[in-house]
Amino acid sequence: MMEQEQIQALGDELYQALRTHGTVAPLTDRESGITIEDAYHISLRMVDRRVELDGEKIVGKKIGVTSKPVQEMLNVFQPDFGFLTDAMEYPDDASIPIEGNLIQPKAEGEIAFRLRKDLRGPGVTEQEVLDATATIIPCFEIVDSRIDDWKIKIQDTVADNASCGVYVLGKNEVDPRDYDLPNLKMRIYKNGELHSEGLGSAVQGNPLTAVAWLANTLGEFGSPFKAGEVILSGSLAPLIPVVAGDEMSLEIEGIGGCSCKFV
Repeated sequence: MMEQEQIQALGDELYQALRTHGTVAPLTDRESGITIEDAYHISLRMVDRRVELDGEKIVGKKIGVTSKPVQEMLNVFQPDFGFLTDAMEYPDDASIPIEGNLIQPKAEGEIAFRLRKDLRGPGVTEQEVLDATATIIPCFEIVDSRIDDWKIKIQDTVADNASCGVYVLGKNEVDPRDYDLPNLKMRIYKNGELHSEGLGSAVQGNPLTAVAWLANTLGEFGSPFKAGEVILSGSLAPLIPVVAGDEMSLEIEGIGGCSCKFV
């Protein structure tokens, strides 16, 4: 286990990168023995700074790097996990500034879960996730890395709060019990043209599996899911780099969509 002072220093460094819209050298290049547990504690320090210094509130959790296309793009072959704050959330059709807000953003089409009950891992099953979910929502997560040129290993992205940037929730919320989640089909459009497609099964075979994994992983660290929280379940398609002027939209068959533009 890394020394507490070093954990705090690295968490503070990532927080400063977030606030100055800069990047830092990969932690794995500097700390050869860094573990995922170390990285989780670094992320907690970074998020604590956002809560304590900026007054942000934790409103949910996320799992990332769940689908094969994303794993291959990032060269990271296991899921990451992080925390969502109220400052990250944008409404449907939002205009999202890049300058002074994001560094090297990429858009992901996802299914978000809104919880109606607490969930505490380990031992959470897919059925328990379903029972605890009020609604599912079409969602864009805009991931962003505080690590130079996205040169990340799993410890880098976990330390960097799972490369969280911002996220956009669609207006339509539906009951997940009415749908076959692995077979939900998503189409993603960039600047009006079809860019990619994906199925719910892209995330660990079933979005419920991904959310259960996240509940169990965070449960082992003593961090439960809470009623009312939003849980992002991972990208159904490859990451899409975005710049100012780009417009993104997605549609999930039978559920609805979500859109945003970058300014």
